[in-house]
Amino acid sequence: MSIHTTPEAQTSNKLDEQTTYDPNHLLDSLIEKLKLKNDAALSRALEVAPPVISKIRHRRLPVGASLLIRMHEVSDLSIGELRALMGDRRTKFRISDKQFKPKSEN
Repeated sequence: MSIHTTPEAQTSNKLDEQTTYDPNHLLDSLIEKLKLKNDAALSRALEVAPPVISKIRHRRLPVGASLLIRMHEVSDLSIGELRALMGDRRTKFRISDKQFKPKSEN
């Protein structure tokens, strides 16, 4: 019996790797560390609207840089610790050069 590697199989492997990303673990850890009762209390502590926390929990919104910094300020956890709590194991972030180029005016 032979095993064939198809593009679909490669895609499913990538999806399996992404299952380690868990923003819920990050949010639950913050609630516990800050001794809060629920997501509404967390949203007040982070000074964001409650739907932001809900969208992050349901993976419709990523944890952005500004929110990660706010979590750091409120919890005194390092950015690395916060990233580890949500399952982000990347050692470097790469930002595209295009993000820093001014838009040309026509």
